[in-house]
Amino acid sequence: MTLKEKLNDDLKNAMRAGNATRRDTLRHLLAAVKQVEVDTRKDLSDADIEQILTREAKRRRESIEGFEKGGRSDLVAKEQSELHLIESYLPPQLSRAEIETLARQAIADSGATSATQMGAIMQKLMPQVKGKADGKLVNQVVRELLSSR
Repeated sequence: MTLKEKLNDDLKNAMRAGNATRRDTLRHLLAAVKQVEVDTRKDLSDADIEQILTREAKRRRESIEGFEKGGRSDLVAKEQSELHLIESYLPPQLSRAEIETLARQAIADSGATSATQMGAIMQKLMPQVKGKADGKLVNQVVRELLSSR
């Protein structure tokens, strides 16, 4: 079963169960997938759909951050539930410790000693963590490791 079929099946189940939040989130995700399919005029692979889901998860994280700053706990809860649903369709995310281990290895491989060489490190590291870690977190971990040198 493809990821798109799973999303459609879960949408049908959410409609039958009367789960409005899950239904609306799945509809939004499927609309985003459909939009990319129309724009590119091709059927998307599971990897392409994972990229769309990753982008949607990132949007939710940014929204949560903004709503927290604005003191909108009601909207934070809504976005967090949507984020949790989206993440259930994505591969498991790497922990901070796992990212640090990979970052240390990339720093050692590139021989970097300062933050000016961050581009080379990120170039080595990002293909390893693509889809498994938030780029913002990876960047933060690498900066911390370089500043502690």
